[in-house]
Amino acid sequence: MSIAKYGIGIVVTSFIVFFVFLFLAIFVRHPNLVFFAIITGIFSFFNLYFFRDPERLIPENPDAILSPADGKIIQITEVKESEFFRSKVTRVSIFMSVFNVHVNRVPISGRIEHFAYHKGKFISAFKEKASLDNEQTVIGIKDEQGRRVLFKQIAGIIARRIVCDLREGRKVKRGERMGMIRYGSRVDIFFLPEKVQLKVKIGDKVKGGESIIGVFR
Repeated sequence: MSIAKYGIGIVVTSFIVFFVFLFLAIFVRHPNLVFFAIITGIFSFFNLYFFRDPERLIPENPDAILSPADGKIIQITEVKESEFFRSKVTRVSIFMSVFNVHVNRVPISGRIEHFAYHKGKFISAFKEKASLDNEQTVIGIKDEQGRRVLFKQIAGIIARRIVCDLREGRKVKRGERMGMIRYGSRVDIFFLPEKVQLKVKIGDKVKGGESIIGVFR
């Protein structure tokens, strides 16, 4: 099983702590040491599971907009977007539980035309205000045909660390890894409704870099 590069340090550190307590519990045999060995062991194996990074089968359709995250579609709505499109757009919201793969992926190939990091709150990712008020990164991509997609990595109650490799000017390929949100949260993706045929509905489960959110018309 492959481990995401963003979590290698955490996984290694947690296992070192676990093995230290396990060694002490075996040879000292104090109840408190046994307890800490169990707790750190559970945490270590959870981290190993959480930071898994499976390969994905990227669709060949060049007009497809891929899901930037694993999770469940919790909302599809029209909103006014003021940073990149500056117009009314469709927003698809994907909730990532702590049990989903958390490596995020690029939805379309192109050039990063917009990047911003906004400090903010850590309210529940299910709430409408999370898309505006929570800590987040905002990434806008424009492809060679001038088609645009915006997506946000949004922190939640548990998630307090957003990792993003992208910056303005960088060229990207759809499906490539670009970051993650540690310990559950939400990713929103935006596009012009008249330019895209939607392929998902509320309640659908999607995989980052593999599931198709919509197709450019």
